[in-house]
Parts: sequence; C-alpha cells; structure tokens
Amino acid sequence: MAGNWQLITSNQERKAAEQILNNCQQLPDIEGVVIGSGGSGGHRRWCLQPWSNLEAAALSSGAWLESIGIELDRVVVVNPLPKYHMGGLMPEVRATLWKVPVLDIPTEQLKTPSALLELFNDQKGFKTRNLVISMVPTQLIRLMADPAGCCWLQQFRLIWLGGARLNEATAIQARNLKLQLAPCYGATETAGMVSALTPGDFLSGINNCGRALSDVELKINPSSNAIEVRSKRLSSGWINGAKLQQFTNSNGWWCSGDAGQLTITGLEITGRLDWAINSGGATVFPEQVEAALCHSKGVAALLIVGLPDPEWGEKLVALVRIKPGADQQLVIKELCIEANKLPPAERPKKWFLSPQLETNREGKWERKRWLAWAKKKDCEIY
Repeated sequence: MAGNWQLITSNQERKAAEQILNNCQQLPDIEGVVIGSGGSGGHRRWCLQPWSNLEAAALSSGAWLESIGIELDRVVVVNPLPKYHMGGLMPEVRATLWKVPVLDIPTEQLKTPSALLELFNDQKGFKTRNLVISMVPTQLIRLMADPAGCCWLQQFRLIWLGGARLNEATAIQARNLKLQLAPCYGATETAGMVSALTPGDFLSGINNCGRALSDVELKINPSSNAIEVRSKRLSSGWINGAKLQQFTNSNGWWCSGDAGQLTITGLEITGRLDWAINSGGATVFPEQVEAALCHSKGVAALLIVGLPDPEWGEKLVALVRIKPGADQQLVIKELCIEANKLPPAERPKKWFLSPQLETNREGKWERKRWLAWAKKKDCEIY
C-alpha cells in the first residue's frame, strides 16, 4: 500500500472497508485518512483526506473563530460526535493543532443533560475558557427539550451546528434561549466546514449557513442548483475498485449532492438532490416539508418520502413518531391542518405511524431504509 493511510471507520464497517482499501492500487504516497462519506444516502464512498487537508481545515476554522472575537488559546473543544465520521474527527484535529484541551462526550451521555451539567461543574477551569462544540440538529433539539440541557447549552461560547437543515421552530427556540449557534455547511469531501454563520447573525434572525471560509470558494450550478466547492483541502478522491476516482472537475470544482442558493447573508441549503421528489410536476425537497411540519405538538419525529403514484408521479408520504401520551388522532389532525397551508404538491397524501422512527447516531436520516419501510407499509394497506 502506497503512503501511510489510516482507516477511520466503525467496527461494523471495518472489515469491508479494509478489503476496499487493500484492493486500491493508486493510493498517493503521502499520509492521511480514509474515511466514509455519503452513508445516509445509501451511496457509501471511501474518501482519502491527507493530513495536510485536515490541518488546513482546522487552521481555517480557527481563523474564523478569531475573526469573530473568540480567543483561540482559551478554547476548550467539546466533542459529542463519533470519531469515525468527519464531524467527530475534526474536533480532535482542531484541538491538537490549536494546542487546546478536548473533552470527549459519548453520544449516549447527551441523553442525560443533568449528568452533563455535573460534568461541567467538576471542570473548574471551564468557567474562564471559551467552550466550543460541534453537534447536529437532532442532538440540539433533544437537549433543548430538557431544562438542564438548555442550561448546559447556554454555557457554550459557540455551537457549530451542521449535518442537517435547522427548522425555523428550533431556530426560534434557540434564539429565545440566546444560544450562540453557528449553523454551518461542510462534508467529508471538503475536510469538514466550508461556510458558517456567526452567532450574532443567527441571533439577529438569519437562518442559513453563512459565508464561505477564507480558503473556500462557493458557487451554485445554474442547471441543477447544486452547491459547488473549490478549495485546496478537497479530498484526493474516493476508492473505486483498484482505482482512485477524482471528485473534482478539470477546474478544481467539486459538485455536491446538495441544492442551495447564495444570498447576501450567506449559503442557504434547499435539500438533497438525490432525495428530491417529483410531485405533480414540481420538485419538492422533503427537508423543507419536514421543517414546516415537525414543530407540530405531539410529534417526536417526522420524515417525508416519495412513493410512486399514477396521478402525482410521486406522492408524498409522511412517517410520524408520536410523543408518549399524545393523542394519535389529534396529532394527525393537527398535521393535516398544517399541511393544507402548503402548496398541493408538498402536502403528504398519507400518514404512517412509526413508533421506531428515528435518525442514526449522527443525527441523520437513513432515507433509503425508511423509504423501503414506507413501500412495504403502503403495500400492506392495500
């Protein structure tokens, strides 16, 4: 094997990933990590990221912190994300490069906010330092549902929030709590964050992913509305059999799988292109419908998928997990009222109750899995 490449993966995927890595005959003769990308969409790719790219990303995010007045030498990095994903790996790289402490928190521990408060109280030096954390919206929502969680979040100087779109109801609640949220956008292919919104802009009412970091260029593909990125820290490629497949085109641009638009205030994410639904001739991004409906009372989780339909082409189907003790019929009735405020193409045509509905450990929807579940459920009904 050329170079010194460290495989970053969960124990469940390690054996298959090792075989893929060993079969590749075109690994660059440098040091870096091989890390999975795109698992939530069902198109797993093993990306190469040289250590130099990860370090460049850490320097870029550090410079961004300093540009908004956060002293880097007084930072404590708190990491609640799995290290076998880029979102959990980068906090470790940042802490090492910035030469600051890092506090790893097991993902399961986030479910007991009172214990988190006790943990912080035991760390006496935290009171005088800048606590910085990266998390996903699912984690944020769960913490804000508990008074102790709200108190814990309020101790952070900055909360980078990525991995999924932040719905308006959650944003409003976070502003009411005066949480220092910094919604951001990035990917494994980009060595993490490429744009971020300042907490000040977030608290002023802006709800997007902010402007590009200093070492990044962003643009929108005019034909597909896909977000495109150009940066020296883009992945060296992904393993495709014995070959290394490049992500970038001849001009150095990587075309992401996310649709979006660039505005005066920053990058707005529309949704995943590979999960867009063609309903009645209109392109519907399920994330936008979910954001409009998931704040309804009694809803613990909600996911939109598209199923074949002779009239609509694809019909929207809502999968719903009801909060314990809530009246199911009343919750669905309220959801229908909210859905009727949306354009016809964006209204779910069916509502399926799913007690097991939830995101994965990284707070992302495994849409391929739940689409298969919805197809089976739809067949059972008929």
